[in-house]
Amino acid sequence: MTYHSPVLLTESVDGLNIKPDGVYVDVTFGGGGHSREILKRLGEKGRLLAFDQDEDALPNAIDDGRFQLINENFRYIKQFLKFYGIRKVDGILADFGVSSHQFDQAERGFSTRFDADLDMRMSKKNQISAFDVVNVYDYDELRRVLFQYGDLRNANAMAKTIVEQRENAPIKTTDQLKEVLGQYLPKHREHKILAQIYQAIRIEVNQEIQVIKEFLMRVPELLNEGGRLSVISYHSLEDRLVKRFIRAGQFEGEPEKDFYGNIEVPMKKVGGLVVPSKEEIKLNNRARSAKLRIAERV
Repeated sequence: MTYHSPVLLTESVDGLNIKPDGVYVDVTFGGGGHSREILKRLGEKGRLLAFDQDEDALPNAIDDGRFQLINENFRYIKQFLKFYGIRKVDGILADFGVSSHQFDQAERGFSTRFDADLDMRMSKKNQISAFDVVNVYDYDELRRVLFQYGDLRNANAMAKTIVEQRENAPIKTTDQLKEVLGQYLPKHREHKILAQIYQAIRIEVNQEIQVIKEFLMRVPELLNEGGRLSVISYHSLEDRLVKRFIRAGQFEGEPEKDFYGNIEVPMKKVGGLVVPSKEEIKLNNRARSAKLRIAERV
């Protein structure tokens, strides 16, 4: 697909253990690759709802009476399922990556390959853009974003440089940001460090970590007993949240134990960590960092 090549397509949909008459949710529709595979496995009475906050994904909607595309952030999954008269579902699929389309649209500002306005919003309705993060955030906020979401060892110095440089004139484009931070971009590591900087700003702009936490906490109450969660993550921040939630039902601390010392958690993992094959990575380089985890409602 030109819009986006779905990653771990068969493995992630297999993980849902689809019932032909079940109700399923694809919370990251994108180009619709995962949704189309789910629909193939559903019978006439099956139902699939999908979420995508990016208006650019709407033309990919599938013409199928069993399908409904919702142009909203999946943090609102509970509210919209209720709106459509659904209390419980049999499976939820999430692919947390940025779509190939978003990376390839130069004007969106997601890619290190193009010069573009500092934007990085996954939804144009989002009030905060990359411009705001770079030009409005104070030193402490910038340092936190770069260190926490980009794992950048030079976060302190980078934040200081940005704050100093923007006093002269606003930093409006991705090329201007590269120029400002040029001293921290040695040629042999420039692409990797830039990717970390872009990732950090993008995560902040779209509140990605908070959205994932809100979403995961909703999952147990939305899944039927035996219902499945199939999640693809692309960096350690996301994967740690998913792994921790499946294991403990929370993100920090230890879960409560009953009188006998047993841990009661809402989900149990199904199988082990799944990663793309060498063949898939060869065909789609953006799959190289993908990690799939599957869990079942107990």
